[in-house]
Amino acid sequence: MRISPIQRQSLISFVSIIALTFIGYLSTMYFSHVLGPAILGSYFLFLAYYGVFDLIGDGGFGGAAVKRISEDSEPNQYFSAFIVLRLLLLSGFICILLFFSSYFVDLRESGLFMWLLLALAIGTVSSFAANGLYGSSKVGVVQISTVINTIVKILIQVIAVYAGYALAGLVGGFILGIIAGAIINFYHLHLRFVRFSFEHLRSLFSFSFWIFLASSGSMVFAYADTILIGYFMSTADVGIYRIAFQLTGAASFTTVSLHYVLYPRVSNWHAIGEVGKAESALSRAFTYSLLLAIPVVVGGLILGEQLLYFLYGAGFESGTTALFILFLVQIANIFMYLQTMSLNAFNKPKKSFISTATAAILNIGLNIALIPFFGIAGAAFATFVSISINAIISYAYLSRSMHVRLERKPVLHITLATLPMAGVVMIFRFLIGISSVLLLAAAVTVGALIYFLVLFRIDRGIKEDLRSIISVFGIPWPVII
Repeated sequence: MRISPIQRQSLISFVSIIALTFIGYLSTMYFSHVLGPAILGSYFLFLAYYGVFDLIGDGGFGGAAVKRISEDSEPNQYFSAFIVLRLLLLSGFICILLFFSSYFVDLRESGLFMWLLLALAIGTVSSFAANGLYGSSKVGVVQISTVINTIVKILIQVIAVYAGYALAGLVGGFILGIIAGAIINFYHLHLRFVRFSFEHLRSLFSFSFWIFLASSGSMVFAYADTILIGYFMSTADVGIYRIAFQLTGAASFTTVSLHYVLYPRVSNWHAIGEVGKAESALSRAFTYSLLLAIPVVVGGLILGEQLLYFLYGAGFESGTTALFILFLVQIANIFMYLQTMSLNAFNKPKKSFISTATAAILNIGLNIALIPFFGIAGAAFATFVSISINAIISYAYLSRSMHVRLERKPVLHITLATLPMAGVVMIFRFLIGISSVLLLAAAVTVGALIYFLVLFRIDRGIKEDLRSIISVFGIPWPVII
């Protein structure tokens, strides 16, 4: 293929994330109409507990293994040491959970506690291959396995929910999806279990400590609001909030794919002293993250209420205010996500931890202070403020090691192209009106066409980049643009 490895893997990752998100949106729409906010809220709480406990069971060794394997020095030894450490942690942590099982009242009453232990065990085994492939820069394989994971998960969940299994069907599909993805990853894994030394363990420990602490901060952003909403409010409120959060995820397609693709490469560039390549890649990553984020956020602010009502049902319409704030969160998240990734890749997990931990503590405090008075809108505002602070601190640290910059002209062009799109969508909403799903789809489609037509007219660089990538796959470039 006549494109660079980063472009190729970014495209695979991007297409994978689009497919995952599209399938996830459709299934969640179905679940929201059939099950309602309360059952979905219980499932989201299960996912939150799984995320937190999986992080503790990983101990930061997954990120450390990716880092050491990506440096291409004794990768099999580091891979083997990672497996042993992960199994030891899993065994100890499951024993602790069983000992304190009586404290997890919600999980035991809903029958999800043993499901959670099973998911943690299977997720641990799956992480062996996923981290090994990721550290080996085989991001495309990991992304494909994630697509398989999601397809199997959703297929099982839809069948189970249709058959009346409700919450058990959702959780069972989640576990079977992990198994399906793991099979793909293990098939393509070329790392092998070999003898390793104490030095390999020590190296993983030295890096994993800060990775674990930094990941703990990220986990706070991902799940603290969900758990605290469940504590102060109801599972129905959890369902409404998480649906709103999921909807805003459309703004972060590119950011997530670029994060996965760039981390092992930036790590390698840092290891061999080619910092300039990392600087250029990060700047371009900002641009292509904002390429979708800015118009999606603006469009979401205009059509937010209609999106929740028509896509998920009247029961979720009360999340409109939170939705507006969460759209803004996605802009701040771009800079936080890519900058903390770069800090870790530059072997500065301590700096990443400090920035993330500071914001995480702020996040918990704001959630506790705001949720009782402002509900899920308060949780959304707490997330916006804390992620913005994280982005600012991580920029201050990263700028000491590399030149962090925006590509001003492309970002300006993206912003300018968003303005006529916003005008057309507002005219569509207030003159024609949006009274059905078809009219909502028409408004989104017209807005997207206007945005890309204007953007490609004023920014030849972005146009040519996309044209060159698409042409490699034999897809004709539309004459109109």
